Amino acid sequence: MTEIRINRERLWRDLMELKEIGGYDDEATGLRGVRRLALTDEDARARRLVVSWMRQAGLKVRVDRIGNVYGERAGEEPGLPCMLMGSHIDTVATGGAFDGTLGVLGGIEVIRTLNEAGVRTRRPIEIGFFTEEEGVRFGTDMLGSAVTAGRLTLEYAHNLTDAGGATVKDELVRIGFDGDAPEIRPVPHAYIECHIEQGPILATAGVDIGIVTGVQSISWQRLTLRGEAAHAGTTPIESRADAGLAAAEVIVEIRRMCDSGEYGQLRGTVGDLRLLPGQTNVIPSEATLTVDLRNPDDTLMTAAEKHLAEHVDALSDRHRVTAAWERMARTAVIPFHEGIQDVIAETADALGLPYVRAMSGAGHDAQEIAAICPAAMVFVAGENGGISHTPREYSSPSACGNGIDVLANAILRLAGEV
Repeated sequence: MTEIRINRERLWRDLMELKEIGGYDDEATGLRGVRRLALTDEDARARRLVVSWMRQAGLKVRVDRIGNVYGERAGEEPGLPCMLMGSHIDTVATGGAFDGTLGVLGGIEVIRTLNEAGVRTRRPIEIGFFTEEEGVRFGTDMLGSAVTAGRLTLEYAHNLTDAGGATVKDELVRIGFDGDAPEIRPVPHAYIECHIEQGPILATAGVDIGIVTGVQSISWQRLTLRGEAAHAGTTPIESRADAGLAAAEVIVEIRRMCDSGEYGQLRGTVGDLRLLPGQTNVIPSEATLTVDLRNPDDTLMTAAEKHLAEHVDALSDRHRVTAAWERMARTAVIPFHEGIQDVIAETADALGLPYVRAMSGAGHDAQEIAAICPAAMVFVAGENGGISHTPREYSSPSACGNGIDVLANAILRLAGEV
């Protein structure tokens, strides 16, 4: 079988060019960050650039009704299900250049490399990018891939709103990516996603490549605590209904749960906390906080959620506040296909690239696509302990190149060289 190597310099140029769309100077780090939330003007500009690169690579582009974009390279036997690779190009508000984009731009580079080598495949090959993977703007992560895999309905997704009241549907129309292709895509033969690790496992092991065994359980909830506003100076401590104090106790309890070991490898984060009326000398009448829980064990995740709910009930009575929960997202542990993992391992071995196997702590589009076809992921090591969702996010040109070389040759093995 042909062994192919991508053009690393070209891939790096593309990564650096795309990061300037939504680029900003981050005061906290002194670095150049990326702020490209889903379906914003910046996302629209990035989408148009990536689509132009797809077309230049000879791909036939289609956009579906949730705004997912696919580029297809024809196979010699077009009736066969395609080999799909992909990821996302939206970012968090304080993002970097590699999260998601490496898998998309790397996929385009795979197609260019196959074209330049004159390699044909039995199966069609597609590269795609999915809408609102991060969940930052509309509150539901992996939105586009969840819709195309059938876990979420198009109507539900279209009606989601951002903080300003704009709906997904309206924003798709506004930026010109309200496509006409069916949102439920044809079932692929298999799916491989290349993504930065966003953690320290690969760097600690001293390797560039990770083979992902699955994605841990993820729970997102929004908790609203309501008390009573009152004067900060005249209201006795014992008379208060302080929503801010109750919120603080929730945050401390989540950390205690993580440290206790009772819930296995639980990770908990309150990433957003807002107090009303938000005045220095007024006791908070309302606190809204997001709760992000992660666990590689479904049973322990359920136990953690149950305990936290009971804790909130108890502090509600103690602090004279009411509590309302809103479910934002909940996914079980998703194991990836062992056969596809083995193909990636064989490919890495053939390329002479050492690797480790690891479970992903972050959510990815691959976990949604795994519901409809065999799926797996290639991780790429990051610098700075693999830090991500910050301008400090960085994977070296060498690591990125090695990851996409593995992706390219695994895709070729599965697509069937003619």
